[in-house]
Amino acid sequence: MEIIKAEQYPEFEEFVSRHSQGGFTQSPRWRLVKNNWGWEGIVSRAPDGSVKGACGVLVQQIPALHTSFLYAPRGPVCDPHDTETLRDLKEGADALAGRYHAHTFKWDPDVLASDEGFLSAMRELGFSRLAGPTGFETIQCRFNYRLYLQGRSEEELFMNLTQKTRYNVRLARKKGVVIRVVEKEELPALMDDFMRIMRTTGERDGFSTRPKEYFERMLDALGENVRLYMAFYEGQPISGAITTNYAGKTCYVYGASDNVYRNVMPNYLIQWEMIRWAIETGCTVYDFQGVSGVLDEEDHLYGLYRFKRGFNGQLDELAGEFDYVYHPAVKAMVDKAIEARSAAVKLKNKLTEKKD
Repeated sequence: MEIIKAEQYPEFEEFVSRHSQGGFTQSPRWRLVKNNWGWEGIVSRAPDGSVKGACGVLVQQIPALHTSFLYAPRGPVCDPHDTETLRDLKEGADALAGRYHAHTFKWDPDVLASDEGFLSAMRELGFSRLAGPTGFETIQCRFNYRLYLQGRSEEELFMNLTQKTRYNVRLARKKGVVIRVVEKEELPALMDDFMRIMRTTGERDGFSTRPKEYFERMLDALGENVRLYMAFYEGQPISGAITTNYAGKTCYVYGASDNVYRNVMPNYLIQWEMIRWAIETGCTVYDFQGVSGVLDEEDHLYGLYRFKRGFNGQLDELAGEFDYVYHPAVKAMVDKAIEARSAAVKLKNKLTEKKD
């Protein structure tokens, strides 16, 4: 086990970007996006010195309570059934916990909930598991809708879409919807349009949106592994999406659509164009990311699932989060502080609504 230095980041990146368990949030470049956190990289080496496992760890320091929280988003990156490597990486997290006085270490790998071998390994290592029914109880969504490409051609995948989804993709084209990948020189102007549409989406669907600076950092840090797609109708931007392409996976991470011209179906065409990027780059999967695990047509989130299901993929239930708690009393104190802060924010929002 080794906690790497900055000059070893390229070796870490090379391993993660080529591994089947790799993902963009495990890239060392993710630290540039989450710039209000610290970042450390752990590797496990084979006898010949090559990397056989890696884990990028975000460090959230809490000075007021003299502690910190360690989080490996979609880590670790290794064979999930290699218990020796899992133990190595856990020992690396233990070393970081001592260095940063951490109360908890959390990771949430891209492993299916049905993987009993991995779940058993986590229990043996002393982790506790969080896996709520909707999938939104965790930091990363636990139910992901995915289209496995399986080496199929663009034509084969298009014909695999449901009839209604194929119709809507064709309708968008017929109506003159244009999808463009935003080039670097266009970003300053079109990012403002994306943020306007994102705020509209948040207000319509009831979620808070990230600041413009976050998306700018993401597009800058991930470089050629990320794109901002925009949909235009009669020259007007009406929809947008930020999508990553990393470690053989294309992931639809953020999306926004305006309240106008929804009848020309831009969201269907923009998804298809992003799927085409996955095909062109030889990816194994296009990940639509999170949906609710409650597949009830009366549920308010069912429409999101219905939309993604039209692309005829499959719903994957992931194992969830695994926590190793070093200091239970400190964790309890931190949890109470977070609850109090959340309650204060909710009260402030209610008072603001009444005032308006």
